[in-house]
Amino acid sequence: MNDFYLYRNAWISAPHYDKRLTDNQCYEMLSCGGWLVRNTYDFDCQDKTNFWYIIKDSFDGMAEHTSNERRKIRKALKSYDYKIVDKQIIAENGLEIIKSALEYYPVKDRTMNEKIFQGYLDSWTVENHEFWGAFDKKNNKLGGFIVVRLYDNACFYDLVMVHPDCKHNATYPYYGFFYSLNEYYLGKKHFRYVTDGSRSITEHSNIQPFLEHVFKFRKAYCKLKIHYKWWFGIAVRMLYPFRNIIPNKSVQAVLKMHGMQTK
Repeated sequence: MNDFYLYRNAWISAPHYDKRLTDNQCYEMLSCGGWLVRNTYDFDCQDKTNFWYIIKDSFDGMAEHTSNERRKIRKALKSYDYKIVDKQIIAENGLEIIKSALEYYPVKDRTMNEKIFQGYLDSWTVENHEFWGAFDKKNNKLGGFIVVRLYDNACFYDLVMVHPDCKHNATYPYYGFFYSLNEYYLGKKHFRYVTDGSRSITEHSNIQPFLEHVFKFRKAYCKLKIHYKWWFGIAVRMLYPFRNIIPNKSVQAVLKMHGMQTK
């Protein structure tokens, strides 16, 4: 189905895709690859469900922020040049930034090497993605990047990576990055919403609480149904009772998400 794409062995869709899939539709996708279909529906519903997306659907510039936040945003904008770049810039510089950033994550749920990075690059089509870079104004070196997946009048901040050196030099790169992107997609292009993605399963970073607190993102609740490839579904259901004692973080994440489904 054109509304879904395969990411880390899971078929997922735009948050506002609002249809409850049939078993046959899911089987069709799984026959093309992947281990599961994550079907979210009733996007931004009134019920406080177990699953949600972190979204922002308005932009009021610096007026949204405290004086301390404004200071940090201005410092970031003074330190970095935030702009849309060609995919080749990410291809040439992204691997080292991702590897360095992942080493600092408290939860080690993924690895990164040239082969995996190339897979990322192949999945980021220029038709459906835009690439943002943060360039140090002192030396024009790329300090971080964000890959933005474009939907119909909405977008997903798909991958956010900043080199650890930039996090600890009081230049506040995240503040400038998200301010610039929100200003562009919400303030200038008037998108329906921007999102940092769904509820964090691994909690490998603090980016979503940061976006809620500083940039006024909010939870858009939805309903969740997961369809599994037959053998993977058997494994999930067998392991689910032991979800709290399994040490593997990736397996834990799948089991946690299994428990978040709408009853």
